Amino acid sequence: MKLRRDPFQAIADPTRRAILVLLTSQAMTAGAIAENFDAARPTISKHLQILNECDLVKSNQQGREIFYELKVDKMQEIDRWLEQFKKIWENRFDNLDRYLADLKNAKKNGKH
Repeated sequence: MKLRRDPFQAIADPTRRAILVLLTSQAMTAGAIAENFDAARPTISKHLQILNECDLVKSNQQGREIFYELKVDKMQEIDRWLEQFKKIWENRFDNLDRYLADLKNAKKNGKH
């Protein structure tokens, strides 16, 4: 069994997040990806290796080139996990909005 890195540690890095954004539109080679950064190509290759180990990207060899593409299913899995927190915070903000509206109404009606 191949051990995988934690995808949340991988996406914590801004360069790796930027790489993922680049790969949303099309598969790209490491060289094409590196052209979008001020980092050396070996640095970008290391980032791609980490993303690959986290199962966030996959690589396909086509001739002499290796193309990297986003693994949408893994990103959807992360999105579903994050969605639970989004719902919790939306509920808390809704409760805060109601509380502030009640305070405003109480003040308006002379009830402090």
